[in-house]
Amino acid sequence: MSRAPHEAPRDDASDAQDAYEPFTWHGAPTLAAGLPYQDPPTLPYGVGPAHHPAPYPATPATPAPPAAPAAPGPGPGHGPGTGSAAGWTPAAPPADPPATGPGRSARRSRRRPADPSEAARRRRLLPQALVVAFLAGGTAAYCADDKTVELTVDGRPRTLHTFADDVAELLAEEGVRVGTRDVVAPAPTAALAHGDEITVHYGRPVRLTIDGQLREFWTTADTVSGALDQLGVRAEGAFLSTSRSRRIDRAGLALAVRTERTVTILADGRERVIRTNAATVREAVDQAGVELRDQDTTSVPAGSFPRDGQTVTVLRITDGRETRDRSLPFTTRTVSDPDLLTGTTVVDDPGRAGLRRTTYAVRTVNGVRQRPRKLGSEVLRAPRQRVVRTGTKPRPVAARGTDRLDWSALAACESGGRAGAVDPSGTYGGLYQFDTQTWRSLGGTGRPQDAPPAEQTRRAKKLYIARGASPWPHCGTRL
Repeated sequence: MSRAPHEAPRDDASDAQDAYEPFTWHGAPTLAAGLPYQDPPTLPYGVGPAHHPAPYPATPATPAPPAAPAAPGPGPGHGPGTGSAAGWTPAAPPADPPATGPGRSARRSRRRPADPSEAARRRRLLPQALVVAFLAGGTAAYCADDKTVELTVDGRPRTLHTFADDVAELLAEEGVRVGTRDVVAPAPTAALAHGDEITVHYGRPVRLTIDGQLREFWTTADTVSGALDQLGVRAEGAFLSTSRSRRIDRAGLALAVRTERTVTILADGRERVIRTNAATVREAVDQAGVELRDQDTTSVPAGSFPRDGQTVTVLRITDGRETRDRSLPFTTRTVSDPDLLTGTTVVDDPGRAGLRRTTYAVRTVNGVRQRPRKLGSEVLRAPRQRVVRTGTKPRPVAARGTDRLDWSALAACESGGRAGAVDPSGTYGGLYQFDTQTWRSLGGTGRPQDAPPAEQTRRAKKLYIARGASPWPHCGTRL
């Protein structure tokens, strides 16, 4: 078959290659300096720059030698101009523009339909591309929401990664429960940002006894020293019932504090001013070097709490006892005696006074005697009643004649006028010196010297009536 004068030799492989759609670049490749840009040749299906993006050679293009007649090719994609695995080299442009015969233009103008496998491959890649895009977006969102914060709970810091939006959500995630007595900074409603620092201080109940006065309050401090600072308690020189560095757990703590105070002690005429944190007045007195002995005490209760600026006086006490005796008078009982003449009285029992003893406590304070205090009394001897008999018997008529006699002269002679006189032998007694037998014969009882003078005179007259002046041989003439 004859060819056109300028038409290059062709083979069956080239004819088959011309039947495919030409490859089209969407971006010009970078060329070596000095090389003119040339359209790439049409390659077999599946071979092209998209699969082998090797650059153009840097040497100038030379005309290709005439192609020798080739045996029937193995099929599409294996003719001359097919790129190797490492890259492909486009054919140099012909020296003269090829003739455009009607058969070649018709073949190039034909368009082969797209391969169905390529569309299927694109459909398979589309979901994967969407998943990759979704994951990329999710990763970006994940990285954007993740925050690194520092959470400190009661002085114990932790670094956390969180997606929480605010402080309350973070505390809920970490299981940190807070109440109205607890302090959270920033506030639970505050929004969280990367790098934030959140601090939680739990409230703790403290039962504080300061200088004898009880106070109850809540503190967020976790040590005794911190709690005292929050309360504003001056701890310098104070007594604390526990160590200042002791930690306070959430159950709370009972604490006693005694601040340093100025106390004045007055004892034995001297004044002593001390600074003390003593719990009682007795301790303050001991710290002042004053000894309390025996019954000594202080002007305020020794067990009371010493106040700042207080003055305490030491009282030196001496206790003693004394007794006082007092006489108890007796009473008189009068008994009527029908055997005695009227006007005659006889003392049967003269009676006796009693005795009462009273005991008093006597106290001397700083040398001054105090008012005695009665402790008790007892009767050492009870009084004995006096008993007197009074006669109710009418007087005899004969006795009336004796009233003219001088009975006082007789009594003066016999006893010196003494009703209780007794002679040295003890036989005779009374004004008229009766013996006991004569006295009783006249109706007298007891002893004559114990009877009243009037009774003795009456019985002497009775004796005179009966015997005359003979009972008084020496003094009877005085009648």
